[in-house]
Amino acid sequence: QVQLVESGGGLVQPGGSLTLSCAGSGIRFSIGGMSWHRQAPGKEREMVAQISSTSTVTNYAESVKGRFTISRDNARNMVYLQMNSLQAEDTAVYYCKADYWGVWGQGTQVTVSS
Repeated sequence: QVQLVESGGGLVQPGGSLTLSCAGSGIRFSIGGMSWHRQAPGKEREMVAQISSTSTVTNYAESVKGRFTISRDNARNMVYLQMNSLQAEDTAVYYCKADYWGVWGQGTQVTVSS
């Protein structure tokens, strides 16, 4: 069964940090890039961060540069999103995607609020 499962979301205060995890199964995880996307209420889904298959190339949305870090562990079929200095505008459902396979996870809610 091909699937991606996100975890690590929750409620955090402004300025806080969270680390999201995404576990893959049923695919050759090391093939292709991985990415994190998010969708806030009433807004379109947007790409937040991308990472190449060997972690040599990363890209970030302007709104998260310097605050978020994407990483992956191909041996463990995992991809991570470290989020620092969180702001209310970061509140959204966060999804991971296996870009080569076109597979999405089910999403995890991140809420930034005092």
